[in-house]
Amino acid sequence: MLFVCSLSRLNETVQNTGATRLVTLINGDMKVPTPDGIAPENHLFLGFNDIVAPVAGLTPPTEDHVLQLLKFTSDWDRTSPLIIHCWAGISRSTAGAYITACSLLPDRTETDLAKTLRDRAPSATPNARLVAMADKLLGRDGRMIDAISAIGRGATAFEGKPFQMPLTP
Repeated sequence: MLFVCSLSRLNETVQNTGATRLVTLINGDMKVPTPDGIAPENHLFLGFNDIVAPVAGLTPPTEDHVLQLLKFTSDWDRTSPLIIHCWAGISRSTAGAYITACSLLPDRTETDLAKTLRDRAPSATPNARLVAMADKLLGRDGRMIDAISAIGRGATAFEGKPFQMPLTP
């Protein structure tokens, strides 16, 4: 029960899903209060900009961010929903969901998981830098990168619609 949404739909998604764990992938200076129903220790905040290459004045995602995401999601017992969100629910959060799925479902192919992501989220355009770092850390030998490249850029949207990323083997 992994859900993805934008910041503007966060509280609604927490309420509708009964989530008790949350990952925030958003600019470091953005304050995102922990929603009611989620204990502060169950809220991972990773602050970085949605960029794929360094840009002066902005914070790129780092390998440490991906390691923190992998640790937090691997510690999740899956008895209640987890939400991953970013500003628009299109790039950072969809990368986070894809990375989480690849990590928790090592026997599923990267291509299958990328196609599932596209089916569930037509606007998904996962942050390529995050995907590349996770591919390396998970030992997926470029397959995560290739699978996300194969689904291409998502449909143009200002904001993604909340969706569930299935985590079944």
